[in-house]
Amino acid sequence: MIEIRVHGRGGQGGVTLAKLIATTRFLQGDSVQAFGLYAAERSGAPVQAFCRYDAEPIENRNLIYEPDHVVVLDSTLIGPAVAGGLKPGGWIVLNTPQPPDSLRESFPAHRLATVDATAIALANGLGTRAVPIVNTALAGAVGRVLGFELGHVRAAVEHLGFAGGNLAAADQAYEATRLLDSVAAEGAAGPAAAAAPPARSPSFITGAGGGWPTIRTGQWASQQPARQQMVPPCNHVCPAGNDVQGFLQALARDQTDEALAILLRVSPFPGVCGRVCPAPCMDSCNRIDLDGAVNVRELERFAADHGTVALVPGAERGERVAIVGSGPAGLTAAYHLALFGYRVTVLEGGLETGGLLRTGIPGYRLPDAVVDREIGRITDLGVELVTGAPVDRARLLDLARAHDAVLVATGLQELRGLEMVTAGSETVLQGIDFLERVHRGAAGLENETVVVVGGGNTAVDAARSALRVGAERAIIVYRRSPAEMPAIREEIEQALEEGVELETLTLPVAIRESAGTGARCVLTCRWMELGEPDASGRRRPLEIAGSDFELPCDRVILALGQSPDLSVFPEGTEIREGERLLGMIETPVFAVGDLATHDGTVASAIGSGRRSALHIHETLSGELLGGGEHAAARRHVDVWRDEVVRPEAMKLHLFERARRSEGGVLDPWERTWNFAEVHRGLDDASEARRCLSCGVCNECDACVTFCPEGVLKRVGEEFVFDYSFCKGCAVCASECPRNVIFMSHM
Repeated sequence: MIEIRVHGRGGQGGVTLAKLIATTRFLQGDSVQAFGLYAAERSGAPVQAFCRYDAEPIENRNLIYEPDHVVVLDSTLIGPAVAGGLKPGGWIVLNTPQPPDSLRESFPAHRLATVDATAIALANGLGTRAVPIVNTALAGAVGRVLGFELGHVRAAVEHLGFAGGNLAAADQAYEATRLLDSVAAEGAAGPAAAAAPPARSPSFITGAGGGWPTIRTGQWASQQPARQQMVPPCNHVCPAGNDVQGFLQALARDQTDEALAILLRVSPFPGVCGRVCPAPCMDSCNRIDLDGAVNVRELERFAADHGTVALVPGAERGERVAIVGSGPAGLTAAYHLALFGYRVTVLEGGLETGGLLRTGIPGYRLPDAVVDREIGRITDLGVELVTGAPVDRARLLDLARAHDAVLVATGLQELRGLEMVTAGSETVLQGIDFLERVHRGAAGLENETVVVVGGGNTAVDAARSALRVGAERAIIVYRRSPAEMPAIREEIEQALEEGVELETLTLPVAIRESAGTGARCVLTCRWMELGEPDASGRRRPLEIAGSDFELPCDRVILALGQSPDLSVFPEGTEIREGERLLGMIETPVFAVGDLATHDGTVASAIGSGRRSALHIHETLSGELLGGGEHAAARRHVDVWRDEVVRPEAMKLHLFERARRSEGGVLDPWERTWNFAEVHRGLDDASEARRCLSCGVCNECDACVTFCPEGVLKRVGEEFVFDYSFCKGCAVCASECPRNVIFMSHM
């Protein structure tokens, strides 16, 4: 993308020049922008205009602080200030009769071009002697400098309705422009090097000779603009506590490492969540009301797969912490405690670390390599992982005596069944056990018909995995309608693409051995209908009397959910997240993750693990960390509001519609015979630019651009109002698309 900043005075045609440059490129198929920025006074006052062009669609709407090239329409503005933020080696095109080499000392770091556009304009009767209109002449000069064909420049002039002297002026300037296509020797000093303002200094109008308005209108105002920050809905609902808006904005700026660093402040598993999280952030995205939610899950995966961050553990502390269970909750707690400097040991009863990340989620959704990478990030902090170390009640007491704190993160291990007669232990399997067999390569179902009972992710994973290990048919039986299925919607759709069959409003009631049907067993089912909503908010399934039917099959897989196994704790122990368990010795023992919350998602387990780690740190150190959940980094604002920004508070009409990037997906015929990862990820992070940054300033500059009096200035990341000259017109508030600026009564 090429960005050009134009400096001129009101009445000279600077904004039209930006349009002429943009039109030259637009007629050749480029995406373009052209817009102006005015001071309080118009005629004769310093004015800036901006132009962008690119072969790809342009999404940036900011003012241009670091242009590739600069054009100066008025010789009285020639000085170091016009080069503020200009990229080294960029062109400065100047309206002056002087040769370019005479200006080398003022602009040693840039290439120079000069043309006497004023003389050309006057010769062609453009404007008056007092205010010559130099825009078409400088359009020709810019075309010469940037290598545009003269015919393309002429086409732009005609497209905007100019003819006669304007075409002649463009032709003459194209030929008369003098070029100094080099920069001064490296290390050369000059006024520009010392005096050019930083790229984001207060408005360039001021730097170019303008100033604040001279009439103090602040006493007229009955209200004043102020800045606020509110809570984006994605941040509010994230179970892990991610700063979703923050990492998306980093990706939007192409700062992938910074995006990953923001995610790692909360979770060690961005690559995991970027693949398996149900993404409530996407369900609550305000952009749904415009053109569809931002694809946050895939963007989190992109940051995890492409970013690089070096983590350093805190100064070593003397306290030792034991964690029972190496699932996402236990490992997340270990990660944060290690960052605090604690010596952490994680004990895992199985032979592999990761818990259900490893054995309960198939490789086509979550490859082992991703789990290895993210667990490796934790062990690199010094966390010790011990496998083959089951913990019972006696062992838990031993751990409590030997450590300063113990955290139990054993998840949901009690599997739920159905009250019906079974036809044998191998005929009826639990979904989690089946997926663990699949992980070990010990689950052949050649040519079988498999019925999976349930509607969650485990049920869908079991059905899809059954086809991959040889089943001829995989049928999901669910007692509610498809709309009530708790599984991730995309996973359900992909299962159907792969040939999984879905029998909804169907309740299994009995199973018996087959007698001559060609199948191993027969599952008796009953039709259901939906009644009034129950406590979950879903409509209650009601049995239809006399509707029983039979479903022949070879195997039944139960995926009906799980419950916590509390046998490791003393009798009568009450489990509450964040509370020290009763009945234990003096050492603080805490339960964490699904064991305490029963939420059943990876993201929720991560959030619980982090909260528990912070609680342990506060308990052992006495340090109160503070800080709210789900809060984006607070900017320079007057008011922080702990309120969620809803669509009605946004000005969605100010945003352009943009199609969501979905990322590549393997074709169904490619994926049903192996466990290759189905989702291929995004090619780039451009999807992040669809983030509306709800309630959080992303420095879009709309308030500065539209302030009619020029009393709002940008200084770095701050936006400064001069209330002495502000009439309280509320234009800035009405043009702020993110509800950051509001009007307060005086």
